[in-house]
Amino acid sequence: MRALSGLLVAGSIALAASTAAAGSPGRDANAASPEAKASFAAFIEALRPDAEARGVSGHTFAAAFAGISGPDSDILGRTRKQGEFGRPVWDYLVGAVSAGRIARGQAQAARLSATLSSIEARYGVPRWIVLAFWGVESDFGASGGSVPTIRALATLAEARFRGTLFRDELLAALTILERGDITPERMKGSWAGAMGQVQFLPSSFLAHAVDFDGDGHRDIWGSNADALASIAAYLRNLGWNPALPWGYEVILPAGFDLARYRGELPEFAERGVRRSDGKALPDAGTASLFLPGGSGGPVFLITDNFDVIRAYNTSDSYALAVGHLADRLAGAPALAAPWPTQAARLDKAGVQALQAGLSVRGLYAGEADGRAGPKLREAVRSYQIAQGIPADGYATPALLQRLKSSP
Repeated sequence: MRALSGLLVAGSIALAASTAAAGSPGRDANAASPEAKASFAAFIEALRPDAEARGVSGHTFAAAFAGISGPDSDILGRTRKQGEFGRPVWDYLVGAVSAGRIARGQAQAARLSATLSSIEARYGVPRWIVLAFWGVESDFGASGGSVPTIRALATLAEARFRGTLFRDELLAALTILERGDITPERMKGSWAGAMGQVQFLPSSFLAHAVDFDGDGHRDIWGSNADALASIAAYLRNLGWNPALPWGYEVILPAGFDLARYRGELPEFAERGVRRSDGKALPDAGTASLFLPGGSGGPVFLITDNFDVIRAYNTSDSYALAVGHLADRLAGAPALAAPWPTQAARLDKAGVQALQAGLSVRGLYAGEADGRAGPKLREAVRSYQIAQGIPADGYATPALLQRLKSSP
């Protein structure tokens, strides 16, 4: 979701939810030094005028911070912990689209069939997509996180992690409490402040959460209906097109020109591209080729709806997991092409070096942060096209070596 875009590395939303139980209530008070507690208390008090300006009452403010006397050392530790970078997409999909998750999702689809039909009718987002988000974010509500949100956000805000972002989110969380959608005791989620079954940050909750079951509360923690409808409402607001799928796994004909990777779906069909499941491509809509494992792995045609999924969380692996899980929940087969699990891959330093080299050539704009994504993919494609090599957009050690050795 946009609420967590750029905050965590690819795929970490689900990981944050599943590991959110770290740290017990009161741990912050036990672990913090007297100096840290004093600084934390001063920060909270300085927050009060801005909270009042948003309509947060003194009673709500006091209740929100009851029992929170210092920063949470476990959360601070997580901000310094660097997970393995560049987790292969195929490793991510193993967990995100497991046989167990597919079975659990199909059971939920049957149990909530009427609710999902109503949500689909109101928001125009297919039930399988909504269920897939729910599955990836919290394993269908089973792991929405157990860290108190106010404690998490206050810790991150006082540390100025990501600048003022978490201070703003803390104020948004106080606004939610003032409106009565949830109590401080039930407002829980991940260490990074993403909340409930859908892992919304508070600002996204205020903008997109809905009360679908009509009980007067937008309850993404305890109400399946509210959680699912909030996902659908958010996707609609992001621009989901009901007339398009997210994408398809496809098979390319021999000698296919990867430089022509964007176009109309009928044009791809005319060029010999076919779906791996044997079904016909639609006769309308635009798409682009996506080769997340390079030419040696599965190939996808993705539509604008893939970008909508990425807007929920800016990770290619996440978006592919949601799309593929949705297909599997609907009864589609597993991916036909194997992943190049044994091929050499760039580490973070290698990706940074590639970004820097492409930047020197005017092909990549932005920080050399070591993170692969659409921007790097497009830069790699431009370089490959200029070099006259297959333009799969995939960053490899061989490509980096070529870049270093070429003038």
